[in-house]
Amino acid sequence: MSDTTARRWYERAAATSYAPYQTAVLRIGLAAVWLVYLLRHWPDRAAIYGPDAAWSRAMAERGVPPEKGFSALLWWEGQAYFEVFYLLAVAAAVALLLGWRTRASSVVFVLCMLSFQHRNDYVTTAGDRLLHILALYLLFTRCAQVWSLDARRASRRGAGDRDTPGVLLWALLGALLAPLALAGLFSAGWIALLGGLWVVQGVWWWAGRARGGDGAARQVCDRIAHLVHNGALFVIGAQICLVYASAGWYKIQGTTWQNGSAVYYATHLEFLTPWPALSHALSGNALLSLVMTYGTVAIQVAFPFALMRRKVKNVLLVLMIGEHIGIWVLMGLPYFSMVMIAADAVFAPTVLLLWLDRRCGSLWDRVRPGRKAEGETAIPEQAGAPAPVP
Repeated sequence: MSDTTARRWYERAAATSYAPYQTAVLRIGLAAVWLVYLLRHWPDRAAIYGPDAAWSRAMAERGVPPEKGFSALLWWEGQAYFEVFYLLAVAAAVALLLGWRTRASSVVFVLCMLSFQHRNDYVTTAGDRLLHILALYLLFTRCAQVWSLDARRASRRGAGDRDTPGVLLWALLGALLAPLALAGLFSAGWIALLGGLWVVQGVWWWAGRARGGDGAARQVCDRIAHLVHNGALFVIGAQICLVYASAGWYKIQGTTWQNGSAVYYATHLEFLTPWPALSHALSGNALLSLVMTYGTVAIQVAFPFALMRRKVKNVLLVLMIGEHIGIWVLMGLPYFSMVMIAADAVFAPTVLLLWLDRRCGSLWDRVRPGRKAEGETAIPEQAGAPAPVP
């Protein structure tokens, strides 16, 4: 790659944050999956993650040493602390879903999710692993440019307006982080990450205040934010491609996938057939079972290569989503399927998402016909023109 080409790619990456609608869908999808999980297990939350759970606190501490991870549920004992933390996790999921103070809520969301997963690692699945990996990547994206309360607030506030609630929230989080770090409850790596994000947020606020938000400091921050966002977006796409490619290539090496009988045997596993009659009806057709087996392998192996051709990618994307819906219904794996569908949305065509944005905007205008008359600015519809998010 020549220096001219590299510079051109750099200028494009530093000029704007790409795929604002795709990252917004990913944010909403991941938050929704975790929120559904928390609400679904609300009745039995104490038996799974509580202080008196079968997987005791001592077992969890031995299973997750500080250098491998952390769980805030292991910091203190007591039912009251557990209940408050569970409510905090629900609130963080709702805040991220709505895009409220996304930079702060996304960090709290990740910390809460990891705390539950490390409290009882034996109830996690592959979907949970992918969920927390994508949530970590999401920290470095500008996923609240559209379809969020942050974007709505930014469209209403003028440049240089003081965001007092945001400053107070930033100060509160810093006041909480400092004593927890001094108490040794975070490892050095987590202190560096969380402290760095806290400092960056403070610098961002200062740059936005300098000369009404149009100064050189804000421009530098914007370019860095674009680069980080686009880099994280690339890593998210590469992660999803790696999941599909590795799954497809491992399937090729299996005997049942080679002879076309894998789907037949999978639909006859008693613990993976919530609807036995439906599963057996589909697997009873030998041709359909063969097509589903070979089709699954072909789609997964071909998907990373299909990204080079937009039309082929869109067709395979629809097939992949259909496959995950089938796994959801036939095998009773809703959380894994929902995480994969949310991840697949990163590759959704922008035209479709813009159409959905217009349709939802038209419906909202009908519900509140006086909305624009009140001075509210519409969210930008161009992928390259994101709303400034504080």
